[in-house]
Amino acid sequence: MANTVIQVNQAEIEKMKSHYEQYLKANNPPGSVFSAKKQGCTITAYRSGKVMFQGAGNEAEAKQWGEVLPTKKTVPSKKKSSGTPLPANISSLSVIGSDEVGKGDYFGPMTVVAAYVKKEQLSLVKELGVQDSKNLTDTEIVKIAKDLLTFLPYSLLTLPNEKYNQLQSSGMTQGKITARLHNQALNHLLKKIEPEKPDAILIDQFAEAPVYYQHLQGIKEVCRENVYFSTKAESIHLSVAAASILARYAFLKAMDQLSQKAGFKLTKGAGPKVDQDAARLIKSHGLDALHKFTKMHFANTNKARKIARV
Repeated sequence: MANTVIQVNQAEIEKMKSHYEQYLKANNPPGSVFSAKKQGCTITAYRSGKVMFQGAGNEAEAKQWGEVLPTKKTVPSKKKSSGTPLPANISSLSVIGSDEVGKGDYFGPMTVVAAYVKKEQLSLVKELGVQDSKNLTDTEIVKIAKDLLTFLPYSLLTLPNEKYNQLQSSGMTQGKITARLHNQALNHLLKKIEPEKPDAILIDQFAEAPVYYQHLQGIKEVCRENVYFSTKAESIHLSVAAASILARYAFLKAMDQLSQKAGFKLTKGAGPKVDQDAARLIKSHGLDALHKFTKMHFANTNKARKIARV
């Protein structure tokens, strides 16, 4: 369905709501202020300030209220899938997507989210700004995540640094840890949405399918039905992009809490500034503090010790 989008302030949204009063619909989509239908054109105003006009005469109706936002073009991305080939129409199906954040960050936990986006929700999720979290600012992540949390079924797992270090020192690789978190999040979400079943489950690929399932050996409940893997999966289905955003949001909140405990703002990633922060943490809280704040096996640990001279 053709649509046009404009951006307005909240005062303008209230004016629009009053203007379309006789056309207001009884039920509003999640995250919206109002929805109305006038002569074949559906008008939906969102808390973000975006207003979407869909259907007959959408562009003319929109231009009464403001400048039309340019349509974002989707740039095809190179992606690689392993295991069962992806369904040709997967982008338009009801899908559970899963993704993880924090794996490459020295400070902070690993967060894994599985999120369920039904095909009827795809236009709404897209309108709320959902895309790969790597392309969004932290401020945008927080705003979009708060909207998604109001209606999207999801499962979040947060692995604190202390537990991560314990598993890693026992011989468990990061890949194995990640696979087990994904499997657990998927099983949690499948139970949450029962008896409904997704058309597919799409995992943002961090390991080939055979390796992924090898990591799950010994696990009693392994999610296998309709499971697909692909790199850059957030460009294939919005459920993975939504999972990425919710996982990033959880990671950001955890980083804020750790920064409060540290007494200064911790740097994300694993670059030279992170080494300086870790050295500062050692000096103020002692070497043992790294177990609660960091992923100890990263090269940053030795670099920080050299800077701190411990």
